[in-house]
Amino acid sequence: MTNGNEYTSPPPAPSGAPTDDQKTLALITHLSGIVLGFIVPLIIWLINKDQADKAFVTDQSKEALNFQITLLMVYVVGIILSIILIGALINLAAWLACIVFSIIGGLAAQKGQAYRYPFAIRLIK
Repeated sequence: MTNGNEYTSPPPAPSGAPTDDQKTLALITHLSGIVLGFIVPLIIWLINKDQADKAFVTDQSKEALNFQITLLMVYVVGIILSIILIGALINLAAWLACIVFSIIGGLAAQKGQAYRYPFAIRLIK
């Protein structure tokens, strides 16, 4: 029997550098958030989450998905606060952050570097 205090180790780090196909897929995952929101990162994460050889793509799609979900929450708050006119500024700032950070994430992924968004609620682990 287990007492619940046992530590389970995290999944192993991806071995070797990501392939060019994985880098391109991670780039597409980050950049697609600008236009399509969380849909493409969700699909790519669901397709690749159980494949150990695609750990880089899985990691980057989770990161992009968490960021897009965070932005969705910000957009909803902005829409609610648009009654008092500050919501438009919140949505504009969120949209600009989406563009800038998605491009930065895409460029880092194309280089094979794991990118972490500066602010994202980590809902998908």
